[in-house]
Amino acid sequence: MLKLDTYREILSRAIDKEVEAYVFYESVQEKVKDTNLKALFEELAEEEKQHRKLLEGYLSGKAGELHFDESKDYKVSSTFERPQPTTDMKPLDGLKYAIKREEDAMEMYEQFAELITDPAQKQVFTELAKMERGHKVRLEELYTEMAFVEAW
Repeated sequence: MLKLDTYREILSRAIDKEVEAYVFYESVQEKVKDTNLKALFEELAEEEKQHRKLLEGYLSGKAGELHFDESKDYKVSSTFERPQPTTDMKPLDGLKYAIKREEDAMEMYEQFAELITDPAQKQVFTELAKMERGHKVRLEELYTEMAFVEAW
């Protein structure tokens, strides 16, 4: 079983990552010129803010159980490299970057879940990984629609 202090430390680090993602998405959203990309990053920033609140609830012991749908990971992200964020970023590059960030978060939560032996704590991180996987899949679907329009 993971000690309570260690569990709280992991949650604190996860909160820091969500804040970092929020700040990133907000700053990029303010700088990019493409309106669709602006809207996407604004939505992602809002989701990261909600993730932070959710994790803070767990940190304070006031959160209930998490239940997210199991999303299939199509591994679209393995077909491209993480682009560098720029102010004139093209929409597809913005999606690629967002996908890689969601993948990072998903993998972080999966690693936490693997390390934890307490069933309740393991369940928290397993569900958080599912949440991030769902975001990644949603972004990958959007990426596929945009990148391969000729297939539709």
